[in-house]
Amino acid sequence: MFGPLICKPGSSKNNKTGSWRVEVKPKFLQKNCIACKMCLVICPEACITGNEKNTYICDYQYCKGCGNCAAICPKQDIVMIKEDSKE
Repeated sequence: MFGPLICKPGSSKNNKTGSWRVEVKPKFLQKNCIACKMCLVICPEACITGNEKNTYICDYQYCKGCGNCAAICPKQDIVMIKEDSKE
């Protein structure tokens, strides 16, 4: 028997948890994206949205800066940048 299947994010949509980030945040370059949706699937906070190539973005109000999206991107179209960066 398998454990429960979690289909929706936890309570992060009720609480703006983006302030938990302390060092880095993802930057979606939107140059080589193939819309594979891997970043969307792996994000534990479900704060990534987009539909087509080069349209994916992250809602920084909820992003905790875990870097999973950047690590899984097959095209390296997501990079982690310093939190104090204005980009």
